[in-house]
Amino acid sequence: MSTAQIAQDALDQGQGILRLAPNWVPRSFCVPGRRIRLHPDDYYALGGERGGIDERWFSSTTPADNGPLTGVNEGLSMVVFNDGSTTHQITLRDAIDELKGEIIGSRLWDEHQKWPVYSKFFDNKGPLPHHVHHSDEYAAKVGQLGKPEAYYFPPQVNNYGADYPYTFFGFEPGTTKDQIRECLVNFTKGDNKITSYSKAYRLDPGTGWDVPPGILHAPGSLCTFEPQKASDVYAMYQSVVNHQVVPTELLWKDCPEDKIGDFDYLIEVLDWEANVDPNFVENHFMEPKSCFGSAEEVEANGYDEKWICYRNEAYSATELTVLPGRSVTIKNAGCYGMIMMQGHGTMGASHIETPTMIRFGQLTHDEYFVTESTAQAGVTITNPSPTDPIVMLKIFGPENPDWVKSFA
Repeated sequence: MSTAQIAQDALDQGQGILRLAPNWVPRSFCVPGRRIRLHPDDYYALGGERGGIDERWFSSTTPADNGPLTGVNEGLSMVVFNDGSTTHQITLRDAIDELKGEIIGSRLWDEHQKWPVYSKFFDNKGPLPHHVHHSDEYAAKVGQLGKPEAYYFPPQVNNYGADYPYTFFGFEPGTTKDQIRECLVNFTKGDNKITSYSKAYRLDPGTGWDVPPGILHAPGSLCTFEPQKASDVYAMYQSVVNHQVVPTELLWKDCPEDKIGDFDYLIEVLDWEANVDPNFVENHFMEPKSCFGSAEEVEANGYDEKWICYRNEAYSATELTVLPGRSVTIKNAGCYGMIMMQGHGTMGASHIETPTMIRFGQLTHDEYFVTESTAQAGVTITNPSPTDPIVMLKIFGPENPDWVKSFA
């Protein structure tokens, strides 16, 4: 079967909803937190030299940038189509290339010619180094897109906080560029102590943060749902974290060849005013915002949908809860990817369930992509459990009309 035929058949089989396979991504510089439901024997399924699997990517058309050992299709979500006893898989990227606006809608296809966002769980036992994602201006110098991102800490995968449930953001007001430049010059001399100029914030399950490009951040050890623009651009500015040495090449990652060794350029990449913002919490912290005004309204409707990531027009995300024993029809203005966090039931013609444990390579029924026309027509979700709610997280693309109506 051709890619185009598989894409169309998968779309028809799901009645406008594409089933996706788990998409596991290793990071050589991380130790897995073991909260993303992967079998305990499989966290190093790709081999010790690749590092542990501490990420699962959702609705991704973005390849992972993991160096020369990166596998074929690593980071790319796969569409699953069952043809009798035969299972076919193609990348979500190929499916969208074939069906275009039939999947993501004409608005996104005409402007971007792709699905321009994705999300992930990152699940680290310890903290990550203080690092930056480049803006469009600086990412373009190496042929990439800039990368804003957002964090939400789902309670269902945060039964414990691991080693360091605090995140450093930016710098203390009054920090100077010369002080940070000296830290970067000292990168190869041991611990460059760059976080001495920063502040760590406690991470609380059920809340989140907005992290635009140009802001240094050292994510803590909560398991994090992370919507972001479709890019894997970054540079590490901290030389030692959690007793691990960060390779020097990561300091100069995504730096133009003629700027390697130019520490002033590394400072230039930073959005300095945003890094030293005295009102950082006010401008970047995110409490969930319910679409309804009261618990009585939620009970009457049978569900609650909360905005969990809403400070950046490049993407938005919600947490949908369907109450036990209820069947509801949810309409959204834009297409979206979703991942199950709790419960089981049906969504349109598809089974949905939250696995307790997943083997590497095993297929599941916990992740789907809902096309724009289907989202607008409404998706019926039925929860047969008398006690357990269905909880799912959704990621929407740029300038989602529902987001524009609520936050623009």
